[in-house]
Amino acid sequence: METPQEKPKNLLNKLKDAAEDQEQQIQILGTFVRLGVVVWSGFIITMNYVELPMVKKSGNSDITFVASVFTGALATFGLTTGNKNGGKSTPVNCPMSKKKPE
Repeated sequence: METPQEKPKNLLNKLKDAAEDQEQQIQILGTFVRLGVVVWSGFIITMNYVELPMVKKSGNSDITFVASVFTGALATFGLTTGNKNGGKSTPVNCPMSKKKPE
């Protein structure tokens, strides 16, 4: 007797199986969308400062909007980029900046 072969599951079907509740599926999808926005805006900001030999820069470009999108998307994950206090920039609420006792 032959058993029917199962079709290989794609990523969406695996997510549907892992998250049975529709509310949990929406949360997972929302996390991927926010992560995509962070990666996209970080890439645009990085490309503003990196010079590639085959690509000409079009002069000064204003990346204020992209930077605000980047900051907002990071804030949805509970991260902040920095806060200026007394002329020096110090990270706020960043677990990596806390000094460990020696």
